[in-house]
Amino acid sequence: MTTARLPLFPLNAVLFPGLVLPLNVFEERYRAMMRELLKTDEDEPRRFAVVAIRDGHETARTGTGMPDAVRGPAERGPAEGFGTDPVRTFHPIGCIADAAKIRERPDGSFEVLATGTTRIRLLSVETGGPFLTAEVEELAEESGEEAGALAEGVLRAFRAYQKRLAGASERSLTTGADLPDDPAVVSYLVAAATVLDVPAKQRLLQAPDTASRLREELTLLRAETAVIRHLPSLPAVDLTRAPTHPN
Repeated sequence: MTTARLPLFPLNAVLFPGLVLPLNVFEERYRAMMRELLKTDEDEPRRFAVVAIRDGHETARTGTGMPDAVRGPAERGPAEGFGTDPVRTFHPIGCIADAAKIRERPDGSFEVLATGTTRIRLLSVETGGPFLTAEVEELAEESGEEAGALAEGVLRAFRAYQKRLAGASERSLTTGADLPDDPAVVSYLVAAATVLDVPAKQRLLQAPDTASRLREELTLLRAETAVIRHLPSLPAVDLTRAPTHPN
């Protein structure tokens, strides 16, 4: 089992391996993290851990660098907003992100573009520095039985789901050539692209193997497609874009 200590970036979202994560970094605790990552040679991965928040907020209301922040005694360190025991505030399974682009703006904030790489288990959280760090254990992705056949079924169900989201406009659908063949990649892509709340996406990230994730996705896609059939005004999902997380 491979363990590492990495900077920790909690979000009100779930990151999956292979998926792109754009960040708008303006809180001082996360600015400090980016300044530290910039010390890493450009040829080396600039890694940090991303975990979804179970109970708390991405941004501290009194955090330095917040727009119209209220500065004063209430302002605290990197664990602000995450309670007295941050490790209990976060979901236990997250993902390592590799920051391919970190650009500092004139005001000291950062524009960051990262990509998820490997699932991790959160072991501990350290709050003593300028930003949160965590000891994490990297998790292997096991295929499980029937992953290949399940992936084919999930892709068919996903196309039907896309079609419903797109209002049956064939031109807006992702073609088969655009979708991957690897079952694990399929499972992560579908998990990220399906309109689900954070707890549902977190359950998919935490699945013990690819086949288990695909089975749950097949059930979810069929259920969501049935719901959309009666709610045709739901917005379509664009697989090539993602919101920038404000931090």
